[in-house]
Amino acid sequence: DDDDDDDEAELLRELQKIKEERAIEAAEREAAKNAAAEKIQHDVYMHGNPLLNKGKQSSDFSVSRRWDDDVVFKNCAKKPEDTSNEFVNDTLRSQFHRRFMDKYIK
Repeated sequence: DDDDDDDEAELLRELQKIKEERAIEAAEREAAKNAAAEKIQHDVYMHGNPLLNKGKQSSDFSVSRRWDDDVVFKNCAKKPEDTSNEFVNDTLRSQFHRRFMDKYIK
């Protein structure tokens, strides 16, 4: 009986040792996994902002131009605004006064 108790105690100690080793390995794997995820997240944050990437990528922040921005005669089809129908609450700046001055004074 004494040998059986000693063997059983030895096996229990061995089992406890194996459980502790597995727990340590699992904790190390979890820590490595967390560190890798944190590093990936940090890289995403640092490289996601183009203002922080000074020499790593192109530093050209200019806005791309439209194909018709350099056209000489742009918006030719637009009619000039007709201000003759607008009411001006100033007798000197009204259309009637301007036409009168153009017609009789000049």
